[in-house]
Amino acid sequence: MEPRIVYVHGNGNKPREELLKSQWDSALFGVDMGSASRMAYWAPLLHPVPLPDGRADPLDGGPVPAEETRESTPPTVEPTEEFVARTLAEARTGTAGRAEGTGSAGSTDEGAPGGGAARAGADEPLAGWLRDMGYLAEALAQDGGPPAGLPGGPEALPLPAFARTRLFRLLVEHTFKDVHAYFFGGAGAAIRDVVRQALDQAREGTGAGGPLVVVGHSLGSIAAYEVLAEEPRSVDLFVTIGSPLAITEIQDVLAGRPAVPAGVAVWRNASDLRDLVALDHTLRPEYAPVHLVTDHLVLNTSGNHHGAREYLTTGPVREPVRALFGGLAA
Repeated sequence: MEPRIVYVHGNGNKPREELLKSQWDSALFGVDMGSASRMAYWAPLLHPVPLPDGRADPLDGGPVPAEETRESTPPTVEPTEEFVARTLAEARTGTAGRAEGTGSAGSTDEGAPGGGAARAGADEPLAGWLRDMGYLAEALAQDGGPPAGLPGGPEALPLPAFARTRLFRLLVEHTFKDVHAYFFGGAGAAIRDVVRQALDQAREGTGAGGPLVVVGHSLGSIAAYEVLAEEPRSVDLFVTIGSPLAITEIQDVLAGRPAVPAGVAVWRNASDLRDLVALDHTLRPEYAPVHLVTDHLVLNTSGNHHGAREYLTTGPVREPVRALFGGLAA
């Protein structure tokens, strides 16, 4: 009846599975938890060769390698009215919805925005939007957060749902390719299978029947949420860190209507106001019943305020997990 914890990592390539799990254990508990913890390690589905042991993951808060800077950083160009008008017109006639199980991971269509010659133009409004959101988040953080009664940050673009989905698809295609592969490239089902297997394995052996904790970071929080939502499981504590689940553009493409998954007893969501992936910081009241969800604003000291390990060291994440594990944690 020992407690178990399942981690679900986020975007980008990662170190080898054993090292990544140990890193998360050390950040959360101070020690390697051995068989008490498990990593839902889906990175090889999109990144066949893991990062070398000593190399930092830029999407986890580390420095961006010089050879990848040009590819991974959108140009900071002001939006153009012509591009926005063209994108909206194409969204009305194109297919902007989720294409689960079709195509190949990370693929783009030639002749469509995001493919071929249109790629450079598609980046223009998205880069400016990300930059502006970053400035706003920094200002909110410096002032100690938003005034009472206001939401934690920007949520939806002021566009109809079909246009938001189109722009969201362009955004993730040019910034986080794994998110694009998950929602639009056919990789989502395979990633969720990895999560299911990790949850099943956590329930086997001596830990069967004990408390279960699930921690999802970034895209991993989406995959964990969708698995728990479609296949109810008994989860004592669900923790999401740096999660985009509160963003309307994400909710537009989820498989089901947002709600606390059946079987989840407690849901804690932690985000930093400067984390560009978690642009909206409050899951309540979108995910009901609201009394099961608690949102926490924390200080993430990683280079891009999105690092998983920095989130795991914060009190609102550490304390409830350690309480369930009791004497097993350092």
